[in-house]
Amino acid sequence: MTFSSRWVPRSIECLHGYTPKKFTQDLIAGLTVGLVALPLAMAFAIASGVPPQAGLYTAVVAGFLISALGGSRTQIGGPTGAFVVIVAGIVVKFGVSGLALVGLMAGVLLLIMGFTGLGTAVKFIPRPVTIGFTNGIALLIASTQIKDFFGLTTPPVPSEFFSRIKLLLHYASTMQWQTVAVAATSLAIILLWPRITKRLPGSIIALLLSTAVVTIFHLPIETIGSKFGGIPQGFPHFTLPNFRAEHILPLLPSAFTVALLAAVESLLSAVVADGMSGDRHNSNMELVAQGVANIASPLFGGIPATGAIARTATNIRSGALTPVSGMVHALTLLAILLVAAPLARFIPLATLAAVLFVVAYNMGEWREIGTILRLSKADIAVWITTFALTVLADLTVAVGVGMALAALLYIYRIAETTTVAAVTPEYLADGRAHILQDKGIPSNVTILRIHGPFLFGTTERLTDVTKDLNQFAEVVILRLRNMTALDATGIHALEQFSDRLHKAGKTLLLCGARDQPSRLISRSSFLEHIGQENVLPHVQAALARAQELNGDFEGVGRELAADMARHPL
Repeated sequence: MTFSSRWVPRSIECLHGYTPKKFTQDLIAGLTVGLVALPLAMAFAIASGVPPQAGLYTAVVAGFLISALGGSRTQIGGPTGAFVVIVAGIVVKFGVSGLALVGLMAGVLLLIMGFTGLGTAVKFIPRPVTIGFTNGIALLIASTQIKDFFGLTTPPVPSEFFSRIKLLLHYASTMQWQTVAVAATSLAIILLWPRITKRLPGSIIALLLSTAVVTIFHLPIETIGSKFGGIPQGFPHFTLPNFRAEHILPLLPSAFTVALLAAVESLLSAVVADGMSGDRHNSNMELVAQGVANIASPLFGGIPATGAIARTATNIRSGALTPVSGMVHALTLLAILLVAAPLARFIPLATLAAVLFVVAYNMGEWREIGTILRLSKADIAVWITTFALTVLADLTVAVGVGMALAALLYIYRIAETTTVAAVTPEYLADGRAHILQDKGIPSNVTILRIHGPFLFGTTERLTDVTKDLNQFAEVVILRLRNMTALDATGIHALEQFSDRLHKAGKTLLLCGARDQPSRLISRSSFLEHIGQENVLPHVQAALARAQELNGDFEGVGRELAADMARHPL
């Protein structure tokens, strides 16, 4: 990549060869993801303690800029669940003006990260930390929606988790059955509708049906209109927030946290998009776009924004080819603001609560907890500490402490790999099975090796080397003889590599893992991805296993040939 191309948005690159057919696909995808984003944008805003239109303004302004200026073909930007907890806390303590200041500072930090290449630093956040605060955020989001889901009548709900739960339990007797019925029906529609069709999102169907029922039958249920007075019709207005200089230093840690979350979430979403579309995003340009979007969003009454994984995946599945689809998504929401905003006042908050319950479940990565619990006690300690601090203290504290623990864990793991031992005849004999020099490598085998520690911060090198799987043979042997240390992030990278090879019709074999990596592999869920029979003690055994697989491939080929001979076309 040349210097000039490093700073060219993908939207400009994609103009070359852009055709009406591509525009049609982008238009359909953009309209689809715009409908998906509609309830989410309002729900995230309400959960963050700001009016619902703030979420829509964010999706319009930041969503358009992220697509127009970003480094990914299919990234969709807007408000996400990752920011709900921290935004709500800022609004309570410093008001909307304090939130706008955080957004501007976070935007500047993201620009610095993008222009200096510091965005690559986000890969040094280990998996137990990201899983810990993702679990915590999901739990907190769900807890904030209990009141609206059950229609409870309560005093102002505390921001602290246990105080909130205690208050909600105390007022459980105020539950309204009409609200519960609408919320439960909305939840069922969202979960079951994809079995009927995936072309139209279930959240939109739930939104339309629940709004119609509440309006027609005049149900006594809290709506956007009854709580916020509706959504203003028209363009988002440019307004300079009323900043207070004395808030800059107290809010600086929150700005760092927002910038870090935006960087992690957007680059993770871009990586997911790459895997689904076969593209390769520009990380630095993506962070520059996130920075510009987060500076612009508060100037139009919006909240922090980043790449949204679920909406990006929907965009790709809907046929998106270029960033035009993301810009169409933003314009779709703008059209709704201009034409249908008055109707939003009839939307029941119970339905938006159901939407956020589903979001909290999907973003929580709850299945990863089982994987973490199989790892070392140190990994478990990092995860549970980050999770507990996210729920009980503050996200800024949780990320800071989690990173500090991860750094200590990194030092511990590196120190653990240092050994001093005498060279014995047994050591020499054992090493012969690992040597490649005297062994023939079949044509159907590709051998890769990992040299050094394979921990968070280094796993991207495997992705870089293996981005084009077409260059590899049917069997890929990954030699781990010189891999000195492994952690949860490394295991996750190996799982992703194994899954990619499997989808490409290839088989992964591991061989020669040392003591610490071997113990971690055996405890983790990685064996479910690769199979116990494909983890070998040394390269000699791996080559023998590859020969067995080669025989299987040839046998399948002979069976297919015989079947075609018996049943010619």
